[in-house]
Amino acid sequence: MNRILIIDDEEKLRTLLSKIITLEGFEVLQAGDIKVGLKKLETALIDVVLCDVKLPDGSGIDATRIIKEKYPNIEIILLTAYGNIPDGVQAMKNGAFDYITKGDDNNKIIPLLYKAVEKVTLGNRVTLLEKQLEHKYSFESIVGKSKAILSSIESARKVSTSEATVLLTGETGTGKEVFAQAIHHSSLRSKHNFIAVNCSAFSKELLENELFGHKAGAFTGATKDTKGIFEEANNGTVFLDELGEMPLDLQAKLLRVLETGEYLKVGDSKPTKVNVRIIAATNRDLKKEIESGNFREDLFYCIAVFEINLPPLRERLPDIEDLSYFFLKKFAESANRKISSISKEYLELLMQHQWKGNIRELRNVIERSVILCEGTILAPESLPYEIQQLSKPGTKEKMLSAFELTSAEKVHIQKVLNYTNGNKTKTAELLGIALTTLYRKMSEYNLE
Repeated sequence: MNRILIIDDEEKLRTLLSKIITLEGFEVLQAGDIKVGLKKLETALIDVVLCDVKLPDGSGIDATRIIKEKYPNIEIILLTAYGNIPDGVQAMKNGAFDYITKGDDNNKIIPLLYKAVEKVTLGNRVTLLEKQLEHKYSFESIVGKSKAILSSIESARKVSTSEATVLLTGETGTGKEVFAQAIHHSSLRSKHNFIAVNCSAFSKELLENELFGHKAGAFTGATKDTKGIFEEANNGTVFLDELGEMPLDLQAKLLRVLETGEYLKVGDSKPTKVNVRIIAATNRDLKKEIESGNFREDLFYCIAVFEINLPPLRERLPDIEDLSYFFLKKFAESANRKISSISKEYLELLMQHQWKGNIRELRNVIERSVILCEGTILAPESLPYEIQQLSKPGTKEKMLSAFELTSAEKVHIQKVLNYTNGNKTKTAELLGIALTTLYRKMSEYNLE
């Protein structure tokens, strides 16, 4: 039920107005002056305030500013016996929802209340979504309690409030983008764009255009000016993933951005100025890349102002259980499966695996297990064959017969195909094989 606060020193009018509003289904609180009204706001969740302009202890117009500063989501409708334009203008400047005259505009009060409540409801939803988003990308959302990951989180927290360029290093799949998001959302730039780009996903020409944009006529098909990622992220953060894959001549342009905040769009002679924070990530040893001539030394010292190494999963054994349950909950909900726990044997096998693909590999293993699980508990039978064999001495060398192997493979592929509703690309991804390999095996096993 929405709650309305009426602040008016005329008791009869206040009581009458309260009865009318209550009949509309609202809960109503009353106050005879600003002081009492402010105390009511401290103790109760109020959606809309109906406030007289002239009160014994001050002006409702001034009270509007005070209330909006402390409770920005509350809407305020001001009531006055003698309306005038200057007061109305000041009321709106102070954040009032509306300014109406008593008596003449009584028929407007209820419709205005509904509109104000609607705005409050929408504002509360936006606030909730913002909080959820902040939590999703916060340091608190990073799963793990091992010393290795807590040390990385602490370093990232410390640098997040600064403007320093950050270099995230570590093996593939260790969660570098998750850390980059958390740093951004804890920074003073959190209200602005965070844009990520994988430097290995584009050719040199496409990457240059993606990062810096182009002028009309720069190349065939360039009919208009186009913004690049740096311009789109102005005042925000650019995350350069796989920085070690960036071509040398683009490294020179990136160096200029870091040193001057300027760059040239493709086909432009006039520099574009931007204010961005750069967070970079790589799974390569950049010092070795410098020695081999693949990475600029001057860029390295500019980009590695604050370096954070993310530990591989094999160095985070205490986190495997928490991560597994995190992914289990996620995939069980998305697949509408009632799987709530993981067997002891299953977890023991996870602990023995090397996890060369790190968290990304664990994520895929859990998703696979959720697909294959027949009951409510993840059991070893749903794990990939090579992980199942870790508990059996001498079985690494032991192979299934051709018949056993092909039969198991056929059944497994069919299950994954059913899970993805026949999506071959997704199936190949979950199986960890190339799409061409999947088509070949489907042909061999006569699978549709």
